[in-house]
This record gives sequence, C-alpha cells and structure tokens, in this order.
Amino acid sequence: MPFVREWLVERYAAPVLDELADPSGIEVAVVGGGAPAGVAEMDALPDLRAIVNFGVGYDNVDVAEASRRGIVVSNTPDVLTDAVADLAVFLVVDVLRGLTAADRFVRSGAWGRGERFPLTRDVRGAVVGILGLGRIGTAAAERLESFGAEVHYHSRNLKDVAWTYHASAVELAAASDVLVVLTPGGAGTEGLVDAAVLDALGPDGYLVNVARGSVVDEDALVAALEEGRLAGAGLDVFADEPHVPDALLARDDVVLLPHVGSATRQTREGMGRVVLDNVDAFLQRGELITRVDG
Repeated sequence: MPFVREWLVERYAAPVLDELADPSGIEVAVVGGGAPAGVAEMDALPDLRAIVNFGVGYDNVDVAEASRRGIVVSNTPDVLTDAVADLAVFLVVDVLRGLTAADRFVRSGAWGRGERFPLTRDVRGAVVGILGLGRIGTAAAERLESFGAEVHYHSRNLKDVAWTYHASAVELAAASDVLVVLTPGGAGTEGLVDAAVLDALGPDGYLVNVARGSVVDEDALVAALEEGRLAGAGLDVFADEPHVPDALLARDDVVLLPHVGSATRQTREGMGRVVLDNVDAFLQRGELITRVDG
C-alpha cells in the first residue's frame, strides 16, 4: 500500500528492491500485494534477516526456504479478521438472496418492463459449512449464526465449539447449502475444493471463496456451473488474479469481487501499523511481534 511505503521511507529511507543499486546491508524486506518472496528475492538480498509480509496470508513467501536460511517471517493477523469475516457473510447473503443480481435486474430495465425477479432463498435455516475454522472462519460462523444459519465446519483439528464437525471437505460439502472457503493458501490446500467437493455440494448448493484462488479448482468450478451441478458462487479470489475466466464473467449466478476482503481504510491502516511495528521490533530488538512459524 502506498501509505505503508511512505511510512517506511519516512522512518527508514527504505528503498524499493528494483531500484536498489547495492543490496548489501538490507536486513528487512517488506512485501505486500501477494508479491513473491522466494529464492530469487532472498538471493538478491544476501544480508536479509527478516521478511515482513503485509497480509495475514503468507503463501507468497517461501517460509521453508526462509527458515533454512535463518530468516524470520511475520504477517498481519487479527486486524483484518472482522473485515474479511464481514465480506464472507455478505457473500453468503448475496448468493442466497441474489442481491447484486437484483441490482443488475433493476438497472437493465427489466423491472420497469414488468418482468419479475425470481424468488430466492432464506439465510435463516440454511446450513453453512465453514471450510477452515481459524480466526476468520470463527468470526464468520458467529455472524452467520446471528442470521439464523446452521453452522457446520471442517478444519485440520476438531475445535471446542458447538458447531457440527465433519471429517473431510467432501463430507462438509454434502451437508451444506453454502460452503464458505476460509483456509490458508499454499501447497497444503491447493485444489482442496475439487470436483468431488463441488459434486457433494450439489446442484442446489453454493460456493463462497474468500481465502485464496488456489484452494478451488477453478476449471472444475466453471464446469460445475455450466453443467448445472452447482447453483452459484460468490468469489473474492481467483486462480490467476486479476484475470477472471470469461465463463464466470458472463454468469448471473456468480458474484465476482476484486479481492477486497480486507480492503477498508481502517483495516489496511491497521495492517500497515502491524508491518511497521514488526520492522521496528526487529531492528531494535531482533524479534518480530507476529512471527510466522516455519
């Protein structure tokens, strides 16, 4: 974010990597916007000791390689939990009630011509499956309960909650009217929501993804929608951002957002403060306040 760069330049005269004539002496790298921090970037900064990531997800950072080199990594948890959970819930409401589709219906003049918008589905009473019950998943589940939804979940570990647990993503999808993807990205979850999960969700089911595009097999999702094996989807993330498949752009049963889960001024400023706090803590004390375990 521009204001984070401004803060870093103000406080530390921080250069941009591409403009760096001499990489020696650079101990901390700040990365954001999904920019990669892998072998090539680490090779380019021989004195690197810490990577500070702007974002709660850090699948853009090769944490294992960083750990091998003795480089510590941080992210920005907690400050974006509410914003992302809110968006997840809004997408659930939208796919069930067809709010943005109804907006397009009015703008097209269809209502004025006497056409009727089709009936939609209540959120109350719907079974919403949360795939990944971490901080954000828990916050989304709590919000959905207030709408009267029945919450089920699958996570790597059984949680001490009252919601119904399922042993796999397929089992969770089979029990759900809406499946909300809130897992981390990275190799461990790549393609987790595949054709089998989508088929288990079924022709009356909806998929909502506010995690990472890599978690969902996008080709399988497009095929399920085109073949009527899925009722619709709400997507804030995609496999090859900012590119969205043409097949999704043309569909009225899909809500498409430009990866804005945490995109509020307050949340992004909060994330920026965590970044700056991590940089300060590392340069002053040699530690990170929100360190990621490798």
